Amino acid sequence: MARFNAFKRTNIILQHLEPLPRVATSCPSSQNSCYKFLKLLFHLRKSMHKHMDGAGDVLLERKGCAGVITLNRPKFLNALTLNMIRQIYPQLKKWEQDPETFLIIIKGTGGKAFCAGGDVRVISEAGKAKEKMAQDFFREEYMLNNAIDSCQKPYVALIHGITMGGGVGVSVHGQFRVATEKSLFAMPETAIGLFPDVGGGYFLPRLQGKLGYFLALTGFRLKGRDVYRAGIATHFVDSEKLDMLEDDLLALKSPSTANIEAVLETYHTQSKIDQGKSFILEEHMDKINSCFSANTVEQIIENLQQDGSSFALEQLKVINKMSPTSLKITLRQLMEGSSKNLQEVLTMEYRLSQACLEGHDFHEGVRAVLIDKDQSPKWKPAALEEVTDEDVNNHFKSLGNNDLKF
Repeated sequence: MARFNAFKRTNIILQHLEPLPRVATSCPSSQNSCYKFLKLLFHLRKSMHKHMDGAGDVLLERKGCAGVITLNRPKFLNALTLNMIRQIYPQLKKWEQDPETFLIIIKGTGGKAFCAGGDVRVISEAGKAKEKMAQDFFREEYMLNNAIDSCQKPYVALIHGITMGGGVGVSVHGQFRVATEKSLFAMPETAIGLFPDVGGGYFLPRLQGKLGYFLALTGFRLKGRDVYRAGIATHFVDSEKLDMLEDDLLALKSPSTANIEAVLETYHTQSKIDQGKSFILEEHMDKINSCFSANTVEQIIENLQQDGSSFALEQLKVINKMSPTSLKITLRQLMEGSSKNLQEVLTMEYRLSQACLEGHDFHEGVRAVLIDKDQSPKWKPAALEEVTDEDVNNHFKSLGNNDLKF
């Protein structure tokens, strides 16, 4: 904070200097050194602005009885950066110890997204350049996911809008997750040569039946009240009442967990949007449970082919576009994660993340989906049968001293 205030003071001084480079252009040559100095200050001010913009990517405020985390990159759908994670983690720990902070709220700005994930384009670039930042991002992100899970204060995530990948990681492990009719949940990582991380190996296999396996392998999108019906959100609230809900939570005096839950329950009960509709996947759950209960991706594909329904064939079409390597490591991740605790899962996922950074498909997936946007990734290996058991096993190998430790 002290460093930020110093930037602010310098910025105010430089504001008064900003017009001077324009005036200095008319200086005689004998005054060139003065001009150069002022030009340097001008560029310094611009870089200060850039730094302070980064500092504003996440807002951390004490309001009423709560600590409030606001993800503030609306132009980038509030995608998480390493800088944001490094600001949130220590503040979360401070609030956890603060006797005057009774709950923690996390939300996103802009109305379109809570958080669309981690900034994977930047991570891919850092990974290709062998920069330490790529390792640090996954390590520190997973440490934050664990801190949210073990947080001693009630944690309320307002998952309004797009909630994917890293956004799931900073919400689903908290005690309360509030969806709205504009919520959109997905774990689409197999489409970019990755896997559903941030503890996906823990929470996905614990959803009803084989729903989590289906969501992980296909990247299927759940919307609105279905995010609640699937068991990802704990409550559902009309989006127009979200600000009122937050105000009511902040106004609580020394609330207990039960007091917080009572407020959430009141708003949940009052919400009538899509109340009469059934879960979008309800009619397909028997198919999902039978087809996705296999121990290999090849067998899942065979099950879908044998089922032959339009739903099964549609999922087949989707799965066939995904990275074969991602599909295989994801299935094993979920199978192993179903009997591990969250810390064990995150340790496993950190190993997977580092293997993906070293491999081909993650960088190719980011190129095809986010950079060139041609939606035509060239996976290597290109077919499931070419992904050997050894390939898969190598993703799960211990990193020794570099393993994630809590």
